[in-house]
Amino acid sequence: MNRLADAASPYLLQHKDNPVHWWEWREAAFAEAKRSGRPVLLSVGYAACHWCHVMAHESFEDPATAAVMNELFVNIKVDREERPDIDHVYMSALHSLGEQGGWPLTMFLTADGDPFWGGTYFPPEARYGRPSFTGVLKQLAAIHRQDPDRIARNAAAIRAALTQADAFAKAGTGEPDLDALVGQIGGAFDPRHGGLRGAPKFPNSGLIEMLWRHGARTGSPATLEPARRTLEQMARGGIHDHLGGGFARYSVDERWLAPHFEKMLYDNAQLLNLYALEAARSGDPLMRMATEGIVAWLARDMLLPEGAFAASLDADSEGVEGKFYVWTARELETHLSEEEARLLALHYDVTPHGNWEEVTILNRLETPDPDPETATVLAGIRERLLAIRAKRIPPARDDKILADWNGMMIAALTRASGPLGRKDWLALARRAYHFVAESMADGDGLAHSYREGRLIKPGFALDHAAMADAALALHDATFEQHYLDDARRWSAHLQRHYLSDTTNLLGMTLMENKGLPVIPRPTHDDAVPNANGIHATNLLRLAIKSGDVEDRDRADAFLGAALAAAERAPMAHGSILNAYDLARHGVEIVLAGSERAALHQAALALPYTVTTLVDCPDASSLPAEHPAAAMARQAGTGAAFICFSGRCLPPVTEPNRLAQAVTDGR
Repeated sequence: MNRLADAASPYLLQHKDNPVHWWEWREAAFAEAKRSGRPVLLSVGYAACHWCHVMAHESFEDPATAAVMNELFVNIKVDREERPDIDHVYMSALHSLGEQGGWPLTMFLTADGDPFWGGTYFPPEARYGRPSFTGVLKQLAAIHRQDPDRIARNAAAIRAALTQADAFAKAGTGEPDLDALVGQIGGAFDPRHGGLRGAPKFPNSGLIEMLWRHGARTGSPATLEPARRTLEQMARGGIHDHLGGGFARYSVDERWLAPHFEKMLYDNAQLLNLYALEAARSGDPLMRMATEGIVAWLARDMLLPEGAFAASLDADSEGVEGKFYVWTARELETHLSEEEARLLALHYDVTPHGNWEEVTILNRLETPDPDPETATVLAGIRERLLAIRAKRIPPARDDKILADWNGMMIAALTRASGPLGRKDWLALARRAYHFVAESMADGDGLAHSYREGRLIKPGFALDHAAMADAALALHDATFEQHYLDDARRWSAHLQRHYLSDTTNLLGMTLMENKGLPVIPRPTHDDAVPNANGIHATNLLRLAIKSGDVEDRDRADAFLGAALAAAERAPMAHGSILNAYDLARHGVEIVLAGSERAALHQAALALPYTVTTLVDCPDASSLPAEHPAAAMARQAGTGAAFICFSGRCLPPVTEPNRLAQAVTDGR
């Protein structure tokens, strides 16, 4: 019997009509494995995963293959976005076997949940150097039945590897050399196309942010230019949706032309941060267009009735990857005048035979920039083509609301709204925030996922860290106290329930969680920043806002533990190193006086990467030991005090002098 009909996840619901006797991840599934003496087949994927769909069509929808699965295994289907803890543990198990990993993840477990073998995509017949899926099933079931000692040895070795992977030295050798690290990262970037060299090419937003932070602070072309070049080439490339806005997951080639077409909320949240920062710094219209395009896509395609944002859009429509997004020259000629078609072809790389598998992915990689008059004409053409494209059958949308991804997008919208003067983006962020904070509350913490009134709880560490970050961004933007209260509550919840006594760092799950072979405790960034890096930044900002010595000691202690973990692979720990950058180079701006609103807006226009804002409506708002406390009493009707590591500059009273005062004070 297939048990997925009542699942909350759109990905699981895609499989509810399979002839496979799927279970959700439940104790009852493992009890059935013990009762029947069968091993467990665990299949992990997500709704926007192209190869997940391929394997589903080839194998899970095939009655003969399903019969083998049902006879030999207890089959469990998991949405990796709904249960990232399960995905992390069993993907780590696959890595311990020397496999690169990816999705769909196909793992084979004992009835106790211990992995003993695995892989990713398996074809129905042997090809691509991979064995056939049914052949693997029969072979592993036979070994499980005939040689249980071999299975036990494999499972024990993998469990030992998983345990070892979480072990690292608590004491670091010292503070990292950020200048040297970002120099290494800059040297690893492709000077022509941007991004890390080679293909496929992922945005790697955390590395771009490290480069941008350093380059913007120091003015060094060696770090600023790789970041800027990457953002430029991505905005020009086919990975960028030039009609509808937003960015796809990654490019299959080295120059950002041909994307893997799914669009993820978390990618676009991180890229919104970066494009807004660079648009504000440089004034480059391409950067502003990319920024505004992300938000336009978000509001048009991802905004749900609840006010929060959906998780992703699929790569496929009508069973074909990218079909919704690509064009032929002949098709475009039927919708445009001869002159319009000529202009579009010139500026967006339209050719009779296309630039990718006989179709055209609109891009500006090697085309001339239009003059202002032509740019206006092209904008009208793009708007018409977007309306025409909207009549096509769209890719499926995964409409679950994830607290962590929403938190990332809320923070990005909030921080982009100030420098670019978009109060409507702030309103969009506030609405989404209030849904997650109120409708996804779980005691003092948060649930992870919401869909159609159903919550998946408890939440993970990243849910609380990302939403606390969103709350801090909104507090900076509005100075409304309830946002600061939420950030404190969720951060305290993390300290109580997710902090390991042995590592002094956060695990992905509650420390009392016993449902997996190990408690997953990664510290490195994946496609999303790690909770430890975000939490480290949050603790630093909370300490600045409170001025409390205990808060600062707590933040410093946590950051020290995180830096020790990052020593093993610094480039994989961008979020932790960015927290350290804030600790070393951050600026505290105290906004004092009854008429501080204009100074507040000027402060919001500064890069969030270095600023934390402190509201001081009267002198009593600051602790007596705060270095600006005495000066705040002479603030008059409005003044800004710029503070660096315990020293504060003379007050700034003119909003248009604030940015230069920060630069001069370094």
